[in-house]
Amino acid sequence: MMRSTSRQAVVPALAHAPASVAPRMRAGVSVATGRAAQRSFAGEVARLALRSLHAELCLYPKPGLVSLVDTGSHDDMNALTFMRSLFSLRHYFKKICLAGWHDAPFSRLKQLGIEAEAKMLKATRGINTHRGAIFSLGMLCATAGRARAQGTPMTAAALRAAMLIRWGEELAMHAVPTDARADAPAAGLSNGLRVAARYAVSGAREEGALGLPSVFEIGVPALLASRARGASMTHARIDTLFTLMARINDSNVYHRAGPQGAQTVRAHAQRFIDLGGTANADWHAEALASHQVFVKQRLSPGGAADLLAASCLVQAIAAMDCSLR
Repeated sequence: MMRSTSRQAVVPALAHAPASVAPRMRAGVSVATGRAAQRSFAGEVARLALRSLHAELCLYPKPGLVSLVDTGSHDDMNALTFMRSLFSLRHYFKKICLAGWHDAPFSRLKQLGIEAEAKMLKATRGINTHRGAIFSLGMLCATAGRARAQGTPMTAAALRAAMLIRWGEELAMHAVPTDARADAPAAGLSNGLRVAARYAVSGAREEGALGLPSVFEIGVPALLASRARGASMTHARIDTLFTLMARINDSNVYHRAGPQGAQTVRAHAQRFIDLGGTANADWHAEALASHQVFVKQRLSPGGAADLLAASCLVQAIAAMDCSLR
């Protein structure tokens, strides 16, 4: 099986591990296993998750999306709604990180996610603000806990590998839920599953099954590339959001506007990138123009926003790992 083979490979690899890594391991288990140390680490990961979501909320201009400036294409939510949602999730990210540390099966992670979604909906009075983020950032928090418990690095590549090694098989099964069969009534499906069934586009479940490729293959590289050319973190996040909008099939957009709306989002995002992104002196005006078009057409790339937050979290976890070494 994938899991047992991969775990057996961990110990031999220690012989070639950097000196900063090997001392933290004893037979594949972290030396720092004290409960206080675990809770401290999980608390810090949870703070990074909340900060990543808050950073996404604060960006502007952000085509069609809720920000501190306006409500974008939405008339049922605002920045305060998102802040209530964030507050409701503060314990979830810590709990799921600890669950990952203790090698919990995916069924336990899923249950924690379901509980978090219920709290979110209660806090927002039934408005879905962070359903996608609960899954993607939750899995990243669990993976960080698992990696820390094993004493393995928390680079982007290592985190993705750790996620697939431990939960890849279960995530693949989760990608094809029983209620998504072709003969299942549409009323029983989420918006994402209905979009996937109708337009053959992938959603959060498929992303998870593949180890969040939009995060690790698109989002994180875009962040790094923008920072490498000297962009500020805020500008790098804007560049990354537009890169994600240009390259993913956003189920939120398909749900609201179908393939035509999705093409509009991709075209605007690609134009922004082709003009140089935030390196273009007129980037703010370009982004604002797209924002106005999206609001007029009721387009909201919420999936890209969730993936941006997840990409920011991966980078924050990697930076924290460097500080611990």
